[in-house]
Amino acid sequence: MTAQLAHRSTNDGHGRLHLSRRLAAVSAVGVVALLAAACGGETGDTTAGSSDVPVVYGVFATPLEEPWDGAIHAALTAADKDGDIDYKHTDNNDSADKMSRTLRDLVANAKPDIIFGDAFAAEDAVREVAADSTSTDFVFGSGEKPVGQNFSVFDNWLQDPAYLAGMLAGGMTKSDTIGVVAALPIPEVNRIVNAFTAGVKETNPQATVKVTFINSFFDPTTAKQAALAQVSQGADVLFAERAGVIEAAEEKDLPVIGMMVDQESEAPQNVVTSLVWDMRPTIDHVVEAFNAGTLESADLGEFSFMKNNGSSLAQINTDVPGGVSQELVDQVEAKQADIMDGSFTTPVDEGAPAGSTSVGE
Repeated sequence: MTAQLAHRSTNDGHGRLHLSRRLAAVSAVGVVALLAAACGGETGDTTAGSSDVPVVYGVFATPLEEPWDGAIHAALTAADKDGDIDYKHTDNNDSADKMSRTLRDLVANAKPDIIFGDAFAAEDAVREVAADSTSTDFVFGSGEKPVGQNFSVFDNWLQDPAYLAGMLAGGMTKSDTIGVVAALPIPEVNRIVNAFTAGVKETNPQATVKVTFINSFFDPTTAKQAALAQVSQGADVLFAERAGVIEAAEEKDLPVIGMMVDQESEAPQNVVTSLVWDMRPTIDHVVEAFNAGTLESADLGEFSFMKNNGSSLAQINTDVPGGVSQELVDQVEAKQADIMDGSFTTPVDEGAPAGSTSVGE
């Protein structure tokens, strides 16, 4: 696989630093509760861990109920249970100042080997901490490039399952109107919404896709209200790019497509499928490179591609309002096979979706 790399110096004592940080982290477990109180987030352990594996922290901007950070946390928790890492986390670091303080406290006291997190709302602050903390590897969701020796970036490149979900929505709608409620009109969200819309047009060229941005990564109340407004305008299939939309679909007994994780359990009679992001390939790559002493600053986005098992479309639930025809399922599965063998490449369009509107702050 290719990646943009910024090589770490081979004579910086990196291997010795790994060992010393692991030993220090074992003695720093008592600091965790203090960090939670100081930073205002929830901090948790998964297992007791081992000094023979990297000490990894997840530092998240939102509560873990938000699916984006929740997907990263779930993959890190799985890696911890498999014995690959010693994992702890803190969430709800919802400002640049809080994120910066949490990171600096962790680096100084817990001395983690690797920190995973999301930098979208605090890019400058997170990168400043990383530049001052070269003995720790930072791996953050970001819309910008990797930098320095220790700051790698990733993102949820979900354009492939988004396209497939759009095909489903286009084939299911009876009103030819589909509603999408999304976070903000930024490149990493736009490419998902635009891929979804392109999929809709493959199976239903005359369909209209209504897109509403709520100007927040986590505001379920506003998202639900936006979805209900779309339903009042004729939408009979919804895409829940943000939390809150599934509740609207359940209330109106409409089919809905989930996001980040398989959300069928939230409304089994309404969730058709979900775009599923699996961070495990990204995590495995980082941990393997760390253990080998070859971890480099890189753009890790490709590990989220469907062809690399970093994303998928959840099993299609045909027992939803209006049903899903076998013919439509076959179309979607054929397109997925094309994606996996490379005969079809989902277009990536990061421009603002045409005709989209915004609500919220």
